Amino acid sequence: MDAPYSNPMRGILLKVASVVIFLCMSTLIKAAGKDLAAGQITFLRSAFAIVPIAIYFGCRGELVDAFRTRDLTGHLMRGFVGILAMGCGFYGLTRLPLPEAIAIGYAMPLIAVVIAAVFLQETVGLYRWSAVLVGLTGVVIITWPRLTLFRDGGVGSVEAMGALAVLASATLGACAMVLVRKLVQAERTHTIVLYFSLSASVFSLVTLPFGWSELSWQALILLALAGFCGGIAQLLLTASYRYADVSTIAPFEYTSIVLGLVIGYFLFGDVPTGAMLVGTVIVVIAGIFVILREHRLGLQRRAARKHITPQG
Repeated sequence: MDAPYSNPMRGILLKVASVVIFLCMSTLIKAAGKDLAAGQITFLRSAFAIVPIAIYFGCRGELVDAFRTRDLTGHLMRGFVGILAMGCGFYGLTRLPLPEAIAIGYAMPLIAVVIAAVFLQETVGLYRWSAVLVGLTGVVIITWPRLTLFRDGGVGSVEAMGALAVLASATLGACAMVLVRKLVQAERTHTIVLYFSLSASVFSLVTLPFGWSELSWQALILLALAGFCGGIAQLLLTASYRYADVSTIAPFEYTSIVLGLVIGYFLFGDVPTGAMLVGTVIVVIAGIFVILREHRLGLQRRAARKHITPQG
């Protein structure tokens, strides 16, 4: 694998490209129809994602090497949690306006801070806890109109279930992030990417007896393209981290809400509400604060290690 080097502009461009293609994936899934089983969508998305991933690693001569792993159990755990996150996310995506599903998904890095503090005993200071609480308040503002008991259907309504599903997806996605952080300590990036697509395909195939639909050619083509887009976007995202720090490129994830608003309005007639816009701004600000704070703490930890006198 190529050694990383500093080229922030290239890293940012690759990140933005991955955001755009991931959004194309979501658009294709939403266009395929809202009556499809989440497990069926997840299987096709994961299976077709293997195609560009295998081609890319094959051309680089890394495909065979990518299968070598020292932590198969870790990959399977990450795949299982990741597939649950994808399934919940796709269920919510087909039942909510596109921008709203994107905005609720922004809760993932905030929830990851909580999970890391509770399960990994990472030290989280007042600043990050405050950002998490503010950000989750923004999530409540976005979802409250869907969940309020005063609306027809209450929490049992289709849109309410969609909002809860996306929030569950963000929580499970945060768990997957924590698992990946453990995997990268011993596993190579291309191994992690390949095993996730493979395990996701196998796990989602288990849902076959539970309500898969007979697909039209149009729906099949849309979902196949969605999977292909997902694989390409994952490769672009992985490549972006070779050229710039996470803190440099991560804030560009939030460009997806602008594109989501445009696509949602022109393709699906989704008109954003005031609560959705206000909540999104709060969540984005909190997320960027957490990213910048993580970056500053990382610099401090590296500086501290440099000043430790070796024992000998």
